[in-house]
Amino acid sequence: MQVTEYKPKIVAFCCNWCSYAGADLAGNNRLAYPAEVKIIRVPCSCRVNPMFILRAFQRGADGVIICGCHPGDCHYTSGNYYTRRRMALLFSMLNYLGIEKERTRVEWVSAAEGAKFAATMNDFVQTVAALGENKRLEDLRCKL
Repeated sequence: MQVTEYKPKIVAFCCNWCSYAGADLAGNNRLAYPAEVKIIRVPCSCRVNPMFILRAFQRGADGVIICGCHPGDCHYTSGNYYTRRRMALLFSMLNYLGIEKERTRVEWVSAAEGAKFAATMNDFVQTVAALGENKRLEDLRCKL
């Protein structure tokens, strides 16, 4: 019987204007980050509904990270301020549900910070891998 190494499934919500461009720059510079990070491009980090994060955990994600523009640099003026407030409330709800706070993260990454994007993803994957599989909100119907 062959034992496979555990690799966490990570969902990354990245804003179109900064973080997604940072991910693109990381790729252009051939900076490595794990392939288990699945990027979902959103117009702005404030468009990430907390239900998206709960649904990601329900569908089998081991960690969720939201990446947006630095505060004050948002293409939509104040979108990342809404994100920061909304995610603070969500994190307290996840704590109530028994999901470790280390499984979710909000990071500000600009378009010129490809190295920071890759380093952030590598660090987040290592953190989530140390926690192990997420079984708290898992819906068995979503397993294929």
